[in-house]
Amino acid sequence: MTLFPRRTAILAGVVALVLTSALSGASAQSTTQVTTTAGTLILNGLGEVSAAPDQATITMGVVTQGDTAAEALAENTERLSAVFDVLDSAGIDGRDRQTSGLSISPIWERERGNNPPPPKIVGYTVSNNVSVRVRDLGNLGAVLDAVVRDGANNFQGLSFGVEDAQPLQDEARKAAVADALRKAELYAEAMGVELGPIRSISESGSAPPMMMRAEAAMAFAADAAPVPIAGGEVTFRANVSITWELDQ
Repeated sequence: MTLFPRRTAILAGVVALVLTSALSGASAQSTTQVTTTAGTLILNGLGEVSAAPDQATITMGVVTQGDTAAEALAENTERLSAVFDVLDSAGIDGRDRQTSGLSISPIWERERGNNPPPPKIVGYTVSNNVSVRVRDLGNLGAVLDAVVRDGANNFQGLSFGVEDAQPLQDEARKAAVADALRKAELYAEAMGVELGPIRSISESGSAPPMMMRAEAAMAFAADAAPVPIAGGEVTFRANVSITWELDQ
């Protein structure tokens, strides 16, 4: 008669006890998932790698209004062209800018009261957005100042990133595997068993880099001080799940 099913149940109980104790005494950022099935140990690991950013992306635009759609569009085009001139002067290549979200919408006037007349169009709004990648972070504050002064009036966000992200993401994967292995050795020791060969390993979707973001209305005076910029760090994360056989 085999005692293996009973021993597996005991091991599962020990794992649950060790896991409960570990989590109750620590404020971990991620939850450790441990599962034992038929002589195996399944455990996840989280890896993080941070680095200083080397580029930033500004998302901004121009919003204009006019009595007619043509008038609003003409003013929008003029102001956006001024923004592009600023970007040219700052050395921003064409490949590092992209326009998107061009829209033309009517401005409706609606009267209140009993039996009001049908709403009527009293003007038009034109909105056009552009995303700009700035590779020289030392020039970022000056670029922000200049585009606001010369045309942009709709600021949607600022994000920081790393141009060559693959090596950092791979380092996060290595850290995730090391984290899973460290915890697996801990639980195996607590259960009084030895880790056997790895049966499988999977990555449950590496998270995109966590970028520092700054969002604010662009309403700076033309003679205001340069916008202060703090790049902070960009964090890459990876999550893996590894299954070990257990030597019991």
